Amino acid sequence: MANPTVDQELADLERKYWQAMKDKDVETAVQLTDEPCIITGAQGVSRIDRESYRKLMTEAKWELVDYEFSDMQTQRVTDDVAVVAYKVKEKLTVEGKPVSFEASDSSTWVKRNGQWRCAVHTEAVSGDPFGRDRQSAK
Repeated sequence: MANPTVDQELADLERKYWQAMKDKDVETAVQLTDEPCIITGAQGVSRIDRESYRKLMTEAKWELVDYEFSDMQTQRVTDDVAVVAYKVKEKLTVEGKPVSFEASDSSTWVKRNGQWRCAVHTEAVSGDPFGRDRQSAK
């Protein structure tokens, strides 16, 4: 059964995480990250510890300028595990150039010692599910 209070708490945590990235608030982002955290996306799959995550944020060649969520879904798996999924429009600066795109993201949150932490985060850039819109012409 859905619990609106917990659903809102999880949605707020996801927003807090993104806002920490936008604000370059490394310590808040690290505090919200599980040890280790698995991250998947176009770059592949990584399992990173908090110190590696801190370094990634500190040495980033990108800056999150703005983001907008839609279609957010939350689901409690157990009392201590939950999933948040949503669409996101991102505006970034990457190596000094503006970039924007839409993606579908999800985060798996685990509750440890009474605090929710992000254990897994995935991002799939929107587009043709077979990647045909990203293939070069032959």
